[in-house]
Amino acid sequence: MRAAGRDGHVTDTDSPDVCVVGGGPAGLTAGLFTARAGLETVLIDADDPILERNAHLENVPGFPAGVDSRLFLEMLRDQAQRNGVNRRGGRVTRIERADDELVVECDVDEPLTADWVVCASWPDIDYLAGLDAVEFLERGSKTYVDVGEDGWTGVPGLYAAGRIAGTRHQTVVAAGDAADVALAVVEASDVPYYHDWVVPEGYFTERGREVPPGCVEVDAAERRALASESRSVVREYFTDPHPDEPTQHPSLRE
Repeated sequence: MRAAGRDGHVTDTDSPDVCVVGGGPAGLTAGLFTARAGLETVLIDADDPILERNAHLENVPGFPAGVDSRLFLEMLRDQAQRNGVNRRGGRVTRIERADDELVVECDVDEPLTADWVVCASWPDIDYLAGLDAVEFLERGSKTYVDVGEDGWTGVPGLYAAGRIAGTRHQTVVAAGDAADVALAVVEASDVPYYHDWVVPEGYFTERGREVPPGCVEVDAAERRALASESRSVVREYFTDPHPDEPTQHPSLRE
């Protein structure tokens, strides 16, 4: 198990710790971070990500020549699942607060309840209309959730990240905002102070320190095995071109 990761175990539950709304870079990143911290995480994905309209993604760190946008999204999805995110198809239609929990209604499944919800969808705020405490900001043709520190909306347990929270549209910016908000959720839970580091053997223990929560020390053999696995997995993704073409803006579709 890497750090506090879920080791590929995906929880199938209608009452997770965390529900993430939105399956783009922001939502997948938020789910990745909460699941790695050990929080049961369900992500509801309407499966129409804006990123799929991009012809080629050139400004994400770590890809010197850029990366196919659809391939990048596929890699994010697989990474989230490897770490325990339960990704479900559907569109959230309503969120309400009841009995100290958040109730999330979807167009294809029965409602689920969660202690925390991270809204990380495109700025369609209709599903939040029933929550009087949520405030909104009008910017041109778009309406965003007015969030406070760490993405909190003012409703207990309800956070917003990425585009719906008014974050700039670049992939890495939205993902980074979602990671920060997800860590705020982790800090609000009963998970001990969370690091998520993999370090060489002895990094802490040879200095007389306990390994902090969410950290793991690995010896040289395990470090080499991890590096080998990562190279193998990445090679497999990039062996062949991704089969899907970019999608057009809805106004240009037939």
